Amino acid sequence: MNRSAAHDSAHSQESRAPSGGLSDRRPRGSDRVRQIVVLVLAVLAIAGAAIGSGAFGGTQIQDAAGGALDSDSTLIAPAGPAFSIWSVIYLGLLAYAVWQLFPNQAGRSVHRRVGYLIAVSMLLNAAWIGVVQLGLLGGSVAVIVALLAVLCAVFAVLQKTPRQAGSRGAAVAEAIILDGTMGLYLGWVTIATAANIAAWLSALGFTGWGVRPQVWGVIVVAVAGLIGVATAVGDRGRLAPALALAWGLGWLAFGRLGGEPVSVSVGTAAVVAVVVVVVATLIVRIVAERAPERAAG
Repeated sequence: MNRSAAHDSAHSQESRAPSGGLSDRRPRGSDRVRQIVVLVLAVLAIAGAAIGSGAFGGTQIQDAAGGALDSDSTLIAPAGPAFSIWSVIYLGLLAYAVWQLFPNQAGRSVHRRVGYLIAVSMLLNAAWIGVVQLGLLGGSVAVIVALLAVLCAVFAVLQKTPRQAGSRGAAVAEAIILDGTMGLYLGWVTIATAANIAAWLSALGFTGWGVRPQVWGVIVVAVAGLIGVATAVGDRGRLAPALALAWGLGWLAFGRLGGEPVSVSVGTAAVVAVVVVVVATLIVRIVAERAPERAAG
């Protein structure tokens, strides 16, 4: 049985379950604890973001750690407007924290499987801001790599977790609040991790073993594009991860072609990567949607 057929079969089996899902849907004490933990850490992550933006008069992230994470610090740094995507991600995380509090969500298997992982991601998010504010650039790399690993785990679990049968409206809400938010989160942190590592290596005085910085930049962009394609194949063409990655790569291209430091080769590679990621995602999505039709025919 191919992956798509197995996925559809799992959904079909769940829709026939009398409880409406793979869990018994009766909230346990542990479910209540998880709900509160997720909500508290969502608030903590948003508060950390406010501090990192300088809303309370502190040092902004781009000025912390000696400006190593500013938009003109390395060839891999996206231009400033790219970081506005965090507002959408934080809004999505808050929406998830509130949505999973609803009584009919408490006992659902999907929350039991990813709730704490999402909570850990928000804790790491706040920790990253704190570490950067302390000027610990190497520590920020360790934290963001851990964050990326957690988001990959969330991504993997969501692909393997059948969802409850319900109204179309409920399905759309879940697709936006859970899959959409986590997809944007993963896609953006993928490119942010590359930028963070590049900033750290630059601060260390890394010379690239004699390889020109522009070559390294093209290599990193190419790897990011390949990750985007692999993600599209792995999640049957979901749009959110591809959009976030394309957003980051697009602003990286803008920064290299129209700002400092200028690099036509890196900027052009980023444009190509955007096209490849978007086209590959659309192709995978179309193929995945037509597969059940071919199977039925």
